[in-house]
Amino acid sequence: MNHTTKLLASTLLAMGMTAPAFAQDVPASADDDVLKIGLVYTLSGPPAALGVQARDGFMLAAEKIGDIGGMKTEIIVIDDEGKPDLAAEKARELVARDNVDFVVGPIFSNILMAMVQPVTSTGTILISTNAGTSTLAGEACNPNFFVTSYQNDQIHEVMGAYAEKTGYQNVFLMTPNYQAGKDSQAGFKHSYTGATAGEVYTELGQLDFSSELAQIAAFQPDAVFTFMPGGMGVNLVKQYSQAGLSSIPFLSAFTVDETTLPATQDAAVGMLGGANWAPDMDNEANTAFVDAYIAKYDAVPGTYAMQAYDAAQLIDSAVKKLGGDLKDRDALRAAIHEADFDSPRGDFSFGSNNFPIQDFYLVEAVKRDDGFYGTSIKEQIFDDYVDNYASQCKM
Repeated sequence: MNHTTKLLASTLLAMGMTAPAFAQDVPASADDDVLKIGLVYTLSGPPAALGVQARDGFMLAAEKIGDIGGMKTEIIVIDDEGKPDLAAEKARELVARDNVDFVVGPIFSNILMAMVQPVTSTGTILISTNAGTSTLAGEACNPNFFVTSYQNDQIHEVMGAYAEKTGYQNVFLMTPNYQAGKDSQAGFKHSYTGATAGEVYTELGQLDFSSELAQIAAFQPDAVFTFMPGGMGVNLVKQYSQAGLSSIPFLSAFTVDETTLPATQDAAVGMLGGANWAPDMDNEANTAFVDAYIAKYDAVPGTYAMQAYDAAQLIDSAVKKLGGDLKDRDALRAAIHEADFDSPRGDFSFGSNNFPIQDFYLVEAVKRDDGFYGTSIKEQIFDDYVDNYASQCKM
């Protein structure tokens, strides 16, 4: 195995490398025999658990593969600290100074929107393993941008479809005030035709929900739908229980998952969510992935880890197809689009906008037989689902 991994804090910039000129369509490479990959994730602050899972999932696949694409591999890990300006700066450095062949990440949609132009305008491939904004799925789709997660709306559409099927007529919606939060509410309402008791946008990073919980207690909706990832979700679930609201069904996405359940534990058991995968999916690739992740990190992987694991497999499959020659960018994009690897989620292919076509599920928070907390599939909601914006993409 020929891996070199560089862990860069936001303040550690110098790597002793100069920045050679690069063409608009074909990034320069300091060493054509070395595959260079930059990982950009939020690794500090309240949402760090999300970025850590993604980083660990990618590194687990890299360890399993060995030489990614059959090439000596250098992986540079960046903490974007949840700051769009910093992420854009680091993305530029990865391309112009470090001459990476791929940039992988980030977690949050506002970070993605800051990174996408600095990376893709140079011809470098950006693979998002989590954020999937509606704009980049539709009219602003990009041939150098691929997604191994989903279009943001889709996970939330699962919960809208479930609320519709269950017959809820008055749902309270609460999400953070940024692009993914807006996509979340739009996705839910795409599948749900009932009334809403309230539609609230909170501050991104908010940890005290007493005001919003008071509104829920006053409105007494049929159910609550929310998207609160990381530390926001941990606090919300605990405060929801403490506020005596457990009788009101709690529907969510990325709020009750493997990144938050170690902290919320029994307070979240039984809560429902939408997902494109769960750790108990019954297929050989998933069993191998989950077992390896638990053995290495002593934790159950979440979707953040799985989707980053797939990004490493995706790069490996594409680079191998080209024999390590990445100069022909059309051939590289075509090789990536083939998605010739076995995903733990099962069915996976790319649509015309480079976003996945995949299945989606209703999942439930459970305490597993091994003592860990995780999510478990209850039922399939969508089959081979193409996002709602793909038809707007003119690639």
